[in-house]
Amino acid sequence: MFSTVLIANRGEIAVRIIRTLRAMGITSVAVYTESDYTAPDAAPLHVRMADQALQIPHYLDIEALVAAARASGAQAVHPGYGFLAENAAFARRCAAEGLVFIGPPADAIEAMGDKIRAKRTVSEAGVPVVPGGIGADLETWTDFPALIKPSAGGGGKGMVLVRTAGELPEALASARRTAEAAFGDGTLLIERYIENPRHIEIQVLADTHGGVVHLGERECSLQRRHQKIIEEAPSPFVTEAMREGMGAAAVEAARSVGYTGAGTVEFIVDGVSGDYHFMEMNTRLQVEHPVTELVTGLDLVELQVRVAAGEPLPFGQDEVRLRGHAVEARVYAEDPARGFLPTGGRVRALREPTTVRVDSSLAEGVVVGSHFDPMLSKVVAWGEDRATALRTLDRALAETTVLGVTTNIPFLRALAGHPDVVAGELDTGLVERVLPALEPTADVPDDVVAAAALLFHTAPPATDPWEVADGWRVGERAWTTWRLESRDGVHEVAVRGLPASGAEVRLEPTGVTSARAVVEGGELAVTLGARSLRFVVVREGDTVWLGREGAAWTLTRHRIGDPGDRPGAAGGGDGIVRSPMPGTVLLVKVAAGDQVSEGQPLVVVEAMKMEHTVTAPVQGTVTELPVRAGQPVDMDAVLAVVSSEE
Repeated sequence: MFSTVLIANRGEIAVRIIRTLRAMGITSVAVYTESDYTAPDAAPLHVRMADQALQIPHYLDIEALVAAARASGAQAVHPGYGFLAENAAFARRCAAEGLVFIGPPADAIEAMGDKIRAKRTVSEAGVPVVPGGIGADLETWTDFPALIKPSAGGGGKGMVLVRTAGELPEALASARRTAEAAFGDGTLLIERYIENPRHIEIQVLADTHGGVVHLGERECSLQRRHQKIIEEAPSPFVTEAMREGMGAAAVEAARSVGYTGAGTVEFIVDGVSGDYHFMEMNTRLQVEHPVTELVTGLDLVELQVRVAAGEPLPFGQDEVRLRGHAVEARVYAEDPARGFLPTGGRVRALREPTTVRVDSSLAEGVVVGSHFDPMLSKVVAWGEDRATALRTLDRALAETTVLGVTTNIPFLRALAGHPDVVAGELDTGLVERVLPALEPTADVPDDVVAAAALLFHTAPPATDPWEVADGWRVGERAWTTWRLESRDGVHEVAVRGLPASGAEVRLEPTGVTSARAVVEGGELAVTLGARSLRFVVVREGDTVWLGREGAAWTLTRHRIGDPGDRPGAAGGGDGIVRSPMPGTVLLVKVAAGDQVSEGQPLVVVEAMKMEHTVTAPVQGTVTELPVRAGQPVDMDAVLAVVSSEE
């Protein structure tokens, strides 16, 4: 067995691997880059937890990773997922240096990492595949709708749904850019798109002694833009006979390339007939592996390590048992109210549930930037049955608070509670169809505004009534009016009296309400009339961050009578075009002085491996263009100014 293992990854997966290595008595070595230290005083959690930590230039720098492994005395390297996890060259380089790659052989990575070659290989092994094309077929494809995929990719990145021939050229260009940026390989393939399918995958394990087993299936149909959101095990759709057939096909797919370690065979499944087709094999640990661990009682990372060390699997197929049901929700740094654009910021306060499994890279003080994938953590619930698991997940999400970084937690709660999800009626297009019903309203609730106003109205103890900021006058208490700004609008609220001893709040249209508020241990306890509320709270200057039941708000105090100049949204009607998210300018499609029409693409901004095209808000002339390709930009940074012809 290894004494020291280097983890060639970051974030929650690095933290998760470190925990298993610690339980096995193995020394863990973390790596980090300059981008991980967005704030000088905020070390990332995986660096804090590891026994050793070494800096590298980039997570895709093979030579730097190998050098770090040698310098640390590691005998093996665990690639996690993403980055170099499915890079055959990295696996070969490790082997050349005498380092054990905790994953499949390079040849298996190569065979399955190329989707085109993988389809041919498993087809020859008798596994059904989806009809598709490559090379010249891309430009002349006529079977629509169709799905474009990066051959070397995974995780839904670069996948584009094309419904008409007219959309094809731009879709191919966008997919190539994303594939080259994310995977260093712009090769694409195209497949017939199966309408209303279910995405079901089989977890496999193989050792170096010929043993190959599967651990049942995971349902991954709840997706948005081909990115999984909520996953579960087992699938509510799969029968025992289906599980046996798909499991056998997955095992054969693994055997066909001499696979070892943990891997996942993904199938697209007809939601009516149950017919399944091979999509791809991910030659690594999956993000959603915790749900399989919870229903099987197995530690997949430990099994990966033991297989890599030459040990045989400690059980056979007949010994695999599935118990209960598990559901996982991915917490992303993204804003559902702004089209799920990536967000960022410093984590001001953090509350994570203790009654369920949480795989997280979050810690108070850590700054979430735009350099990496927006996934922050995974909340994973188990129950004796599916209904119990979903209820447990909802409670756990309600107990999760991240202040300072906008997340998708309210959206996750709404999705997990949607009637179709509760009924198990899933397909990969469900989220897009029901999205309007899941999106949160833009307005900040009145009770949150009132609570923030009360917090702002607090004052230090004083004995002279003229020193108390409660609007006191001889003979009466006067109202003090506050103007509070959120990213969704401006709110006015009046307060009379002091929150701790009793106050009144006037907020339209609710009128006047009696109120009390006390800050205790990072929480704000508020009584508004007959309602009692508790918020996680952080205040800094004129800004307050509030969180409750999985939702979070940020409000800022402004000078009374002046709401301030709020930055306009991207593509605003004033002709000023602003960045909708923090990121990097990928493309500038126009030049200063160009005549543009309303809706014409101007700039493409990329953040967390996601592209967003910003368009002209009005017809006119580009009079300012202060950005260039490769330039980092903040949210609401000016990208261009279009002067209207009117």
